Amino acid sequence: MQKLYTLLVILGLASFVQAQNSTGQAKAGDVLLVKETRYDFGKIPQGKPVTHIFEVVNTGKEPLQIENVQASCGCTTPEWSHDPIAPGASKKITVGYNAAAKGEFEKVITVFYNSGKTKLLYIKGEVWQTPADPAPANASVQLLKNINH
Repeated sequence: MQKLYTLLVILGLASFVQAQNSTGQAKAGDVLLVKETRYDFGKIPQGKPVTHIFEVVNTGKEPLQIENVQASCGCTTPEWSHDPIAPGASKKITVGYNAAAKGEFEKVITVFYNSGKTKLLYIKGEVWQTPADPAPANASVQLLKNINH
């Protein structure tokens, strides 16, 4: 019984450590902290582009350079400042998604910084198809207008 308890405690600690690392917390020696690494747009209408801002912080003692931010496909466009991030300062990475195709999506954005280090960001959501025809006219509106006059 004691062995089972010990095993459960070890597994719980391992899950906690992994969860901490996936939330954007800087690992030992890592100087780029991302306040959130995942964003869910939820349900969005087809044909309406959306954006989300990821905030990054330089936790190191030297200026940090974001060299490139690359999306996994052309439907996702990242924008960022090419200026170095001073120690303790933060910058924003704006990620746009073109909701042209209906259905669920999950995209990966890779941040390249400080000569070869990387950090992954994720966006996801579901694009619903907008109706081809406008909503039908509501005949009751005219009836209500006639009653109120």
